[in-house]
Amino acid sequence: MAPAKPLVLGTFVLGALAIGIVAILVFGGMRFFTRTTRVLCFFPDSVAGLSVGSPVTFRGVQIGRVGNIQVQVDVRRQTNSIPVYLDLEPPRITFIDYSERNVPAELEEAVRTGLRAQLISQSYVTGELSVNLDFHHGLPSPPVEASGIIQIPTIPTDLEDLKDQFRRLDLPALGAQTRQTLISLQHTLDQVSAAVGPLTAHMAVTLTTTTHAIDRIQSDASRTLKNIDALALDGRGQLASKGEELDTLLRTAQRTTSEAEVLLGSLKDMTDPHSEMRGDLQASARDLAATSSSLRGFTQDLKRSPVRTLLRNQ
Repeated sequence: MAPAKPLVLGTFVLGALAIGIVAILVFGGMRFFTRTTRVLCFFPDSVAGLSVGSPVTFRGVQIGRVGNIQVQVDVRRQTNSIPVYLDLEPPRITFIDYSERNVPAELEEAVRTGLRAQLISQSYVTGELSVNLDFHHGLPSPPVEASGIIQIPTIPTDLEDLKDQFRRLDLPALGAQTRQTLISLQHTLDQVSAAVGPLTAHMAVTLTTTTHAIDRIQSDASRTLKNIDALALDGRGQLASKGEELDTLLRTAQRTTSEAEVLLGSLKDMTDPHSEMRGDLQASARDLAATSSSLRGFTQDLKRSPVRTLLRNQ
């Protein structure tokens, strides 16, 4: 068997290296030649589902990847921390009004104004996580670190926040309060049931009494309507039988009214100041007054001296 030619072997090796380099550049997205800025985050809770290469996003836009994940254990204090290093790509981030400053200074300013890191779920099926950066206002400013690397503070995930709220709940006290509420509710329902029983019986009696009263009222109303009908019929019969008498009475009333009008006319003539009859009546009244005065004087003289008065009149 003839030995392999060195030229062919070298060409094959160089071709394989070229193909490998091209594959790395294609599938790696030219990231080996991209300048990155490394920042540090400490997540207090579990980072299960986060791995090296997981995306780092800002409101959903990828701006880098997770570069390294470590575990730091303090044996004396029996504590641990998980530093997560993020490799951010400055070309993907533009800081407005800070173009003259470098990226680390701009990131430090962003952290002071509220930039925070948070773990978010990429898939609830696989459990994969990513790191999302966003501004959260109203949070206290983080302490200044002297580690030589920018540290972005973290906030708990929505699920962890819900877990913390659930842990803070005083479940025994809440259960006791719920039990007391149910007991009070049952006591109230018993009182209502005890009060409703007699009330229902009383309402039944009242409804029975009311029904009887309505029946009596209907019977009395029926009798009254019958009496009214009979009275109306009797009245029409009496009017029919007494029609002639009523006609005579009306004519008599009309005649009496006419005579009264004549009498009133005569009285008006007598009381008229310019009436001749009134003058005669006034003269007769004066004569009667004079006669009465003479009789009064004669009576008085007769009482004082009867004989002299009789002789003088003779």
